[in-house]
Parts: sequence; structure tokens; C-alpha cells
Amino acid sequence: MSLEELIKACAEGDNPAAWEEFIRRFHVLIAAVVMRTARRWGNCSPELVDDLIQETFLKIYADRKRILSKFTPEDPEAFCAFLKVITAHLVDDYFRARHSQKRGSGRLEDSIDESAAVAQAAATNRPAEDVFRNLQLKEVERALSACIAGVEQERDRAIFWLYYRDGLSAKAIAALPSIPLTVKGVESVIHRLTRCVRERLV
Repeated sequence: MSLEELIKACAEGDNPAAWEEFIRRFHVLIAAVVMRTARRWGNCSPELVDDLIQETFLKIYADRKRILSKFTPEDPEAFCAFLKVITAHLVDDYFRARHSQKRGSGRLEDSIDESAAVAQAAATNRPAEDVFRNLQLKEVERALSACIAGVEQERDRAIFWLYYRDGLSAKAIAALPSIPLTVKGVESVIHRLTRCVRERLV
């Protein structure tokens, strides 16, 4: 099936063959986003990654009519970007909920994150450069959090990371159904957040 036919078959009802094909095509993409996002939070154990991958597919299946039926893919890149947003949000929500439960335990949340990042790097023999890059990303995330506010903060955070971390163009980001902005609107958000983050880092 073409991509559009596959999405339509998965959105319209229970079609085991279509869902098997959907998982086969997008498992690697979703797994990569889960691992990258979990690593940014300092925990990418194989067991947790597997659980979050399954949760992502279950969410897409459970909300298939809402998530898939409204999306008309113009090209594979746009749909892949769409899946990246869904997956990254799910993983971010998981870690935010878990970290909020840890507040009040007497340990600094940032220290927990940084210690976990270093321990995970040592356990998997990742080079030291990866550790520093992980910590640098956390600094950028802190600066970004200070630059965004209001009802559009999640949208703006997604735009920033899709552009800088995932390498999507402003046009590809604007094509996402979860980003109700024109290309110029996306470019404006990127420009504003880049200037703010840069000033705070300096």
C-alpha cells in the first residue's frame, strides 16, 4: 500500500494486516525518537525504551481516528515528522510526570538528571563527548523553558527542537497538523526563541 492508503486503512478500523505493516514501517523511526528523547532525560534503559515504544503504538492505535484520519500526508517526510512529534511528546510527558513525583525528596532534579546521564554513558561506553553534549542540551532546555510561556509553550518547544535537534525545515514543521502556523509563522518562532536562548546562555 502507498503511505496514504496505509494511513487510511489504519484510521478507519481494525485491520490487523494494515497495523502490522504500520509497525513494520515506522518501528525504527519511533524507536529512534524514544531513545533520543529518553537519553535527553538521562534514562534510556532497554526495558524502559521498549515500554515507551509500545505505549506510543498503543496511543496511536487507541486514538487512531483522531490522530490519523485528520492527517493527509503530502510526503513521507511530513508524516515522519508528525510521528516524531507524537512520540517525543509522549516520552516527555512520561518523564515530566515521573520527575514531578520526585519533587520534595530533598534531591535536586537537575542533579538527578546529570548523574543519570553520566552513569548511563559509562554503562554503555559512550565517549565523553556524548556526556558533555547531553549536559549542553540540558542547559539549552533550561534556557528554552525560561523563554516560553503561556498556552503555546508546548508548541513552541516542539518547533525549536524539531528545527535544531531533528533537522526539519520550517516548511516541514509548518506542514504538521499539530503546528497551526504558516512557514513564516514557524520561522518567526524559531527566530524569537533562538535569540532568547542565545541571550540567556551568554
